[in-house]
Amino acid sequence: MSEKVFLAFCAAIALVFTAVFAVVVIPALMQDGDIVGAFAAGFVNPYSTGYSADVILCWVTLAVWVIYDVQAHSIRHGWICLILGVVPGVAVGFPLYLILRSRQLTQRRALV
Repeated sequence: MSEKVFLAFCAAIALVFTAVFAVVVIPALMQDGDIVGAFAAGFVNPYSTGYSADVILCWVTLAVWVIYDVQAHSIRHGWICLILGVVPGVAVGFPLYLILRSRQLTQRRALV
């Protein structure tokens, strides 16, 4: 797979999840306005708890990677992807971080 195709897939994943979030989550949240309840709903049974724990730990993994990349590769603006990893979700923040990282590393290689 070429880098261009990889980045296109990353962008598509982020866009698809954003659309799902906008259609499924936003209307329900606007109707009852309970942000804490919306978060707690991810833990209503063992199955949703498993998925929620997976998502939270994927976000933590992304955060560790962003912090590492700042120091190891001087990747900038990763914090934006961490915020997007909370709202709308990791399925947006993670692929966008891969795009951001790829572009910055490619620009550095072009300068050398």
